[in-house]
Amino acid sequence: MSYEEKREELVQHLINRKVLTKKKVIDAMLKVPRHEFLPREAVSSAYIDSPVLIGLGQTISAPHMNAMMCELLDLNEGEKILEIGTGSGYHAALCAEIVAPSDSNNPGHVYTIERHKKLVETARRNLKETGYDKHVTVIHRDGTLGYSEQAPYDKILVTAASPKKIPQPIKDQLKDGGLICIPAGSREFGQNLYIIRKIGREYKADKITGVRFVSLIGKYGWPE
Repeated sequence: MSYEEKREELVQHLINRKVLTKKKVIDAMLKVPRHEFLPREAVSSAYIDSPVLIGLGQTISAPHMNAMMCELLDLNEGEKILEIGTGSGYHAALCAEIVAPSDSNNPGHVYTIERHKKLVETARRNLKETGYDKHVTVIHRDGTLGYSEQAPYDKILVTAASPKKIPQPIKDQLKDGGLICIPAGSREFGQNLYIIRKIGREYKADKITGVRFVSLIGKYGWPE
């Protein structure tokens, strides 16, 4: 079975589970080649609905989690997105496919932060080889500081688990009316995924489901 056929099978599985419901997210998951964002030794696991180790104790999330977070954020063409936790670059590519499709007259942009220099280099290479580098900028820094240089953002995606107190810089860099999708809670067990909407100076948080992510390390996150 080809990678494309495996990808189609995975997407249909997620549709059947009602994880995938929005056409723009379905189209993005059908188009972005997940196997191009995995270490060579893990490529055979690209289209299994499971997280995969990518080195340095980090993982690429399970496809159902990628899909869920994209749907919760309601990404739209033309939006400016901040992602905390680039990993291999796959999730940033999914976001870019939605906010900056190839036929767009108003392409958005994804700014994505990674604290591991080696993963920054890997993600940049993966994004360039798959053609998403034009609409994704990878930054090497502490993700809990956000990226004020391009703030405010329409949507913010965090792919590592924050303490219960969400880092203030991340919240401050969100547009009024914008959304943050973030796991928070403990360092390992007892985490939940939240969708947070900014309304004026207030933040309304809705708990979505229990999850387990790697820790969000940094000045306003967990200590290393």
